[in-house]
Amino acid sequence: MQRILSSQLTHQVGATVRIAGWVHRRRLLKSVAFLIVRDAAGLAQVVVTDPAVRAAVESLPEETVVEVVGTVVANAIAPAGVELAEPTVRPLGPPAVPPPFDLYRPALTATLPTQLDHAPAALRHPTRSAALRISAAAVAGFRVALDARGFVEIHTPKVVASSTESGANVFALDWFGRPAYLAQSPQFYKQLMVGVFERVYEVGPVFRAEPHDTVRHLAQYTSLDVELGFVADHRDVMAVLRETLAGMLAEVAARAGGALATLGLTLPEVPAEIPAVHFTEALKIAGAPADEPDLAPAHERALGEWALREHGSDFLFVTGYPMAKRPFYTHPDPARPTHSNGFDLLFRGMELVTGGQRLHRHEDYLAALAARGEPVEPYAGYVDPFRHGMPPHGGFAIGLERFVARLTGAANVREVTAFPRDLHRLTP
Repeated sequence: MQRILSSQLTHQVGATVRIAGWVHRRRLLKSVAFLIVRDAAGLAQVVVTDPAVRAAVESLPEETVVEVVGTVVANAIAPAGVELAEPTVRPLGPPAVPPPFDLYRPALTATLPTQLDHAPAALRHPTRSAALRISAAAVAGFRVALDARGFVEIHTPKVVASSTESGANVFALDWFGRPAYLAQSPQFYKQLMVGVFERVYEVGPVFRAEPHDTVRHLAQYTSLDVELGFVADHRDVMAVLRETLAGMLAEVAARAGGALATLGLTLPEVPAEIPAVHFTEALKIAGAPADEPDLAPAHERALGEWALREHGSDFLFVTGYPMAKRPFYTHPDPARPTHSNGFDLLFRGMELVTGGQRLHRHEDYLAALAARGEPVEPYAGYVDPFRHGMPPHGGFAIGLERFVARLTGAANVREVTAFPRDLHRLTP
């Protein structure tokens, strides 16, 4: 008899079926016992009245893996309106050692550090696994949206010879006796691949050795990177980002409806045109000094509240950041050279995406490096290919974990990360 999932039981009323999963909970009453079995699709209720089967169930701790064969009967108060009757229950392994928290409760009551210390077990809880299902659906939507627009997925090195990709600190390692570094982003490579495919994207890990110890930063996270050629300016990039976000949320709705229901979430709408304000205007809205070079988290929160109040939008573009706060490869605003053709996208009052138009002329890169007092040699492998012709281009990067955290309302990005890596955590 072929195993079926709990979600398929509603179509099998009256049939004898086989399910398998984990003992989620046992409720041992005087005349009847209820065994709740959890599988990848959800929960199934098993009704036990036979004394011998009851004795077997009593000996199986929570999280023991079992197989159940029984008859599907309708019961309006059971999960999904059905349950298994007259079952046989067979363990598929030894009795489990219960984790240090109850997975059958509606919410995990253990502290976040305890959950992270025991992540393989904590992630089994429906609320934790639901966030990861949403994450997977978001990545699928990212790919679907970009594939439909002629983008090509690429895979770039995560070990690099130079530590000069961005302003972030790097993790050094030994590469057969030579110094090497974990990549901070695929920025240089995705730009160069515009010269091959015109439109590219990548889903992959990036590494930042910044000593951050906040609820929004990780030392390793998943970056959803995009780069596209033949743009007029950064606004073309912003338009693609808007379509990408809409595609991601549409796929979350299509693929992760059960996870959304588990967490009680309603997805935000992506406006047909996301509101945008220039950096100088954003400072005024946020009540920040006019000479502030960047937006602090408090400023981002104020801007998020303003966007929701004035435009009914959870999303807000801030454009024209000062060139001094942007990487050297950022294209300046021709009308205001001290400001950039760069942008951030705020989602519910937090920076989610950084992007913009890049320089595309070889001489502009030489001038930009000279202006910052940087030698050309460490960047030669990146800058030299621009001598061979590169179109005007730009791109952006979305932090996946931060996106899911904002989407689910998680207070800490680690709540939606399977095995986070940060200043303190390198295991499990």
